[in-house]
Amino acid sequence: MIQLDQVSLRRGGRVLFQKASMQIHPGWKVGLTGVNGAGKSSLFAALLGSLTPDEGTLSRPQGWTVAHMAQEVKALDLPAIDFVLSGDEEYWNIQQQLQHPEQLNNDQLAHLHGRFDEIHGYTAPAKAAQLMAGLGFMEHQNSLAVSSFSGGWRMRLNLARTLMSRSELLLLDEPTNHLDLDAILWLEDWLKAYAGTLVLISHDRDFLDAITDHILHIENSELTLYTGNYSTFETTRSERLAQHQQAYEKQLETRAHLQKYIDRFKAKATKARQAQSRIKQLERMQLLAPAHVDTPFTFSFREPTKMSSPLLTLEQVSIGYADKVIASKINLQITPTSRIGLLGMNGAGKSTLIKSLVGELALLAGTRKASELLNIGYFAQHQMDALDDSASPMLQLARIADKKISEATLRAFLGSFGFSGERMDTPCESFSGGERARLALALIVWQRPNVLILDEPTNHLDLDMRHALTMALQDYEGAVVLVSHERQLIASVCDDLLLVHAGQCTEFEGDLQDYAQWLRQARADMLKQGTSNTAPSNPSPVVENKTNLVKVDKEAQRKLAAQRREQTRPIRKNIEKYEAQIEKIQPRLTEIETELADPALYDANRKDDLLKLMNEQNDLKTKLAQAEEQMLELMMELEELESSFE
Repeated sequence: MIQLDQVSLRRGGRVLFQKASMQIHPGWKVGLTGVNGAGKSSLFAALLGSLTPDEGTLSRPQGWTVAHMAQEVKALDLPAIDFVLSGDEEYWNIQQQLQHPEQLNNDQLAHLHGRFDEIHGYTAPAKAAQLMAGLGFMEHQNSLAVSSFSGGWRMRLNLARTLMSRSELLLLDEPTNHLDLDAILWLEDWLKAYAGTLVLISHDRDFLDAITDHILHIENSELTLYTGNYSTFETTRSERLAQHQQAYEKQLETRAHLQKYIDRFKAKATKARQAQSRIKQLERMQLLAPAHVDTPFTFSFREPTKMSSPLLTLEQVSIGYADKVIASKINLQITPTSRIGLLGMNGAGKSTLIKSLVGELALLAGTRKASELLNIGYFAQHQMDALDDSASPMLQLARIADKKISEATLRAFLGSFGFSGERMDTPCESFSGGERARLALALIVWQRPNVLILDEPTNHLDLDMRHALTMALQDYEGAVVLVSHERQLIASVCDDLLLVHAGQCTEFEGDLQDYAQWLRQARADMLKQGTSNTAPSNPSPVVENKTNLVKVDKEAQRKLAAQRREQTRPIRKNIEKYEAQIEKIQPRLTEIETELADPALYDANRKDDLLKLMNEQNDLKTKLAQAEEQMLELMMELEELESSFE
């Protein structure tokens, strides 16, 4: 087992954690969490033996083989499958020796062949090919040189190489960053079956929940081991945080925010399993949210200035590159109420469709009709690369802001995205991937788009920022088209799921659990057929022979929903007004109760102070009761109005 005894780690004079003692037993699957800079990577280095603790001892069995996923891959001329095979070091060494039998005597050859058979060397190439297929590689790519792949695909190769190792300890640092949803689901299944000890750094809550049985959390220079998956950890941690009054108040605020969405979707719960699934996700988020009471991110999407319907339409569209058609006969209409999640296997055409929607890629056929009021907010990985490295966040925001906007307003806006005073004025050339992603997102939010088109927006974002993004998208009043490997984000934000597959774009009738089952069946069929990345031609959860994604009745439903939303808007605005009043009153009442609990306040010379506090308390309680009564009446009025629509 891995044992820490009074371990302390420092980096650059800063204490990461101190006097940590615990045991990690063989076979445990541990999620390592904490804010950026807390010390997760340093602990990995200590587990690898490349960093010695400043105090205490860290030990693990000497005979263990440790597999670790490096963050960079050199542009090698080695074939991709050979690069993956080299992850099994013993196999690779024996294979290299057997290629030169003339340099070995008979005893050495016999020993090598015997050991090669013991470690299943003859089936290793098939195992490597399966790993590559699971991570999204086409069969013909196995023989391509590592140098021919882009950075993201090299990271996939590196992950496959790491998994190829016959290890007792597996250390994975953000393995899902460059994966799409189908590869993540495959990796989940692989890691569940992994027999060794796993220590995993990830910002994907669903991924952590599916795999881990313990959470090791770094916070306030302490290392704490929690039993259970990430959801259990969040619940346990939130209970601890709730002991502090300030944390408790924000916890209630967050729960109330989520409850409003649960109430809204309960009214639609009978319409489809997907709606039911979304309610379950929101209810789950209600339990998880309190763990984020100390998040530095509190942003919201600004209300679009102008709106029309439809905002964007594709008619009989074919998409692709040059003479290569990836998908055809696409009919898609985006209205202000559209909330679309795009699904599809790697290479099916999700990103191609996104680029065609934003007008970045010319259509091969068909028509793209954009409203004059269309204002797209497009987030993709190249948006981060388009940032001006020589300019600070403050300067880049000022360039697109109205000159009348005060500097204080701009700074407050950037602060909601986690930029401190110093970082606001620092050129972003030195920024981390997470900081660049947050800045790119902030610049999009500022421009008040009426359609958000987001291609993997959570890459490089930590758990707190992902949570803040989910909350903000729920409040956003425009249309959303989303590609993401984060299931909770899709389930919490999207009303409709579209599947890009086999040259078509069709509506997926099931939920994300159905999609996971469909993918597993797809892989099983591929293995039977001996093909790669070709899913079944008739996936059961998908509506067959449906080329027009926006049926007349569905569009009518959306228009009706928009009308209902407009009719209820005044009531909802008034409810929010009273909620704001209550949120201001409650903290002050808590402060007064704390002051009234001070025995010194009841001294004779403090009589005036006591009376003043009691009068203020009575006044605030009266105002609170009135606000709560008014809000209750409005909520009942809203409920009656919404029920009349059914």
